[in-house]
Amino acid sequence: MTRGAGTVDLTDVDVFVAGGHPAVFAHLRAHDPIHLNRGADGSRFWALTRYEDVLWAYSSHELFGSTRGAIVGGSFRSEEDTSAGKMLVSTDLPRHRMLKQIIHPAMSTSVAKRVAARVSVLLDDALARLRRNGGGDFATEVATELPAGALMEIMGLSHEEAHHLIGLTRRMVGYRDEVFVETGGDERLRLAWLQAEIFEFFTDVVAARRRDPGEDLITMLLHGTVNGRKLTEEEVFYNCMNVAVGGNETSSYTGCTGLLALLDHPDQYDLLLSRPAIGSTVVDEMLRWSSTNAYVQRVVLRDVERGGVTFRAGESVTLWNYSANRDERVFADGDRFDATRSPNRHLSYGAGLHRCVGAPVAQAELSLLVEKIAAQGLRLKLAGAVRRLRSNFILGVTSLPVEPV
Repeated sequence: MTRGAGTVDLTDVDVFVAGGHPAVFAHLRAHDPIHLNRGADGSRFWALTRYEDVLWAYSSHELFGSTRGAIVGGSFRSEEDTSAGKMLVSTDLPRHRMLKQIIHPAMSTSVAKRVAARVSVLLDDALARLRRNGGGDFATEVATELPAGALMEIMGLSHEEAHHLIGLTRRMVGYRDEVFVETGGDERLRLAWLQAEIFEFFTDVVAARRRDPGEDLITMLLHGTVNGRKLTEEEVFYNCMNVAVGGNETSSYTGCTGLLALLDHPDQYDLLLSRPAIGSTVVDEMLRWSSTNAYVQRVVLRDVERGGVTFRAGESVTLWNYSANRDERVFADGDRFDATRSPNRHLSYGAGLHRCVGAPVAQAELSLLVEKIAAQGLRLKLAGAVRRLRSNFILGVTSLPVEPV
């Protein structure tokens, strides 16, 4: 394949749903590592597929900006994302650092410990229910308790509110999936409406925090300032949505794909159950293997050359975490799930300036899940068809029927 030949289209969601993307990325890394993608949807962007190139782009914030948003084509009737300069993930320096200073205390190590305590109780109940019922859908009955517990502690939501919000963010991320939404009509308009649903949810929550402040993220955003100015209500909504979407999808979908990896690699499942102390390496391998956030988009700020390719100012570049995390130059036998892999310098949380602010919380959630499976000696097996999310941006499992062995 020659660069820019157009024989690969990374916007083809069906390739990802069918599980053909590992082979596609292996081919690109070997033959077309900096790929010019011309999508059937009319999009045009560069795709970085090797680890060293992805890490370079993450680390070069003076060359690549975030104002176009994380998703290719994710903004309705606008090339620049409507959240640019307002939401952490689509904001560049210096404002990015100021927003992060407001949000970071809600994701601190102490908060992660509170999240872990809450999630522990929820997981105990969910796993006991799974055993009692002789099985269930791990994706909807167990994995969603990870972000639910996080939302309860970070945003001060009730369990019911947390699950309602998870349902809303799942619809937004699954805006191409008929399980979650009606898929007819304009995709960008649909995505805009789904975003509006999330904003509507936060309208009442934000109003409640204005009346009765707490020690949660929403109160921090309401009282936080950037350059001496309080955030607008729209900025508060955007950053609540940013945390909700990032947190809800990463931990639950990684937990599902991670469990599926154990089911598909029974020798590694055996290893975890016989050696619970390897739990931390299993979590990192789940993160690498899943690469739930498959890519992020950047915009070129000024002309720059890399690997014989010139990126022109204004062009879109996608950083494919999934492909970087399978790069054989960094990960020996990267297409094999290895519960003892070390070192494991995966990029599932990103890197550099935009490394996921919620990484400590996600790590705590996933660690608890793995610890409980190991400590309980919980052996599960598939009890039905696995269903994958129709997305090339978030790689997840929406249905994972299992039963105890």
